[in-house]
Amino acid sequence: MTDPLGGDLFSSAKFEDPQASAPGQRRRHTPLAVRMRPQRLDEIVGQKHLLKDGSPLRVLAEGSRGPAGPSSVILYGPPGTGKTTIAHVIARGGQRKFVELSAIRAGVKDVRQVMDAALNDRDLHGVTTVLFLDEIHRFNKAQQDALLPGVENGWVILVAATTENPSFSVVAPLLSRSLLLTLHPLTREDLDALVDRALQEPRGLNGQYSLDQKARDHILRVSGGDARRVLTTLEAAAAVAAGREAAEITAEDAEQAADFAVQRYDKDGDQHYDIISAFIKSLRGSDVDAALHYLARMIVAGEDPRFIARRLVIAAGEEVAMADPSALQTAIAAADAVQLIGMPEARILLAQATVHIATAPKSNASYKALDAAIADVRAGKGGPVPPHLRDAHYAGAHRLGHGKGYIYAHDAANHVAAQQYAPDDLVGTDYYSPTTNGYERSVAERVERLRAIIRGH
Repeated sequence: MTDPLGGDLFSSAKFEDPQASAPGQRRRHTPLAVRMRPQRLDEIVGQKHLLKDGSPLRVLAEGSRGPAGPSSVILYGPPGTGKTTIAHVIARGGQRKFVELSAIRAGVKDVRQVMDAALNDRDLHGVTTVLFLDEIHRFNKAQQDALLPGVENGWVILVAATTENPSFSVVAPLLSRSLLLTLHPLTREDLDALVDRALQEPRGLNGQYSLDQKARDHILRVSGGDARRVLTTLEAAAAVAAGREAAEITAEDAEQAADFAVQRYDKDGDQHYDIISAFIKSLRGSDVDAALHYLARMIVAGEDPRFIARRLVIAAGEEVAMADPSALQTAIAAADAVQLIGMPEARILLAQATVHIATAPKSNASYKALDAAIADVRAGKGGPVPPHLRDAHYAGAHRLGHGKGYIYAHDAANHVAAQQYAPDDLVGTDYYSPTTNGYERSVAERVERLRAIIRGH
């Protein structure tokens, strides 16, 4: 099927080795990341936890299915960790046809067309279809539901890849019928091995270039753990070296190829929530340096500064509160400044608020006190308002006894009167338990004296 804009909605073919024909021509035109794609599971770098002997993934890649292995898998992990590679390796196992659907352009009709063709190929020709669906999180519920018959009845081996948490992005029926495999970020050792292989193997750079250590460090640092990015940057750096007719790739060549690190950050996905979670917990834990690191990651990734400012205001009240009341003032001022001046200058105020909150003494006593009071209210505690506290400003209120016996606090010594304020069933209940941190230490002493006076002790 053809997209009216000119692209294929899906591609279908018996799987072929991309280096099998016209190797010289392919080497000139095929990107290094494609040429170096592993042909077998044993060539995959990293992911050792998925590649053990007898593992479901290895069984599936070797051509088995049914009781011995899963019929479909969902691969979840960061970009460049091998999800597409694993799909291609699985497609090579046994008599299999590889079909790749575009999660961006394909609709329900296209999914059903693939399923019908897969059923015919299985029943008439004994060929198993491997359906690779990248970025399955882009499929809506109806599109994902259209996959269910083929997955459940074994018409296809579905290999779906996603960088977003499948618990939120994949419908429950499809998730329950597939094996969820989590891919881990590649380590420095994994990426080192990948670079060495690309430098030496004939399908790679074939030993034509060497790589100095500073260039290697730069390439690995800016890659963000993405194998595809490593190979793309290495190839670009080699082209720079070739342009000056040199056989050694230097740090200057690598810096020309890529001058800044990739930031993996999805504003609606796991990275958004994981990084803001780490930011808040670093503020709470008083690690100012870690908090600034996560703030920097959000700023570099283009996070909405208003979102960051809102979280700082909340943290000032939740984590610091009465231990340093001025932290809330700083956070609100930063939030106002973000609205007033915008980025990039607003980052200065966000940094100030971050440092203030992270280094301030901490107390969560205020909101814990409110939570305890809310719990009592929901449990049915809290009787009628004492008569002397009720509104006495309307005609007839005094005949009802409203306000009778009320002591105006400013008429009492120290402007604190001994009288009952809580409902009868909550008299003597303490919700607020001040800490001894920062300013709240003096508040704790004052609360103790106030309770003694009010309760007539």
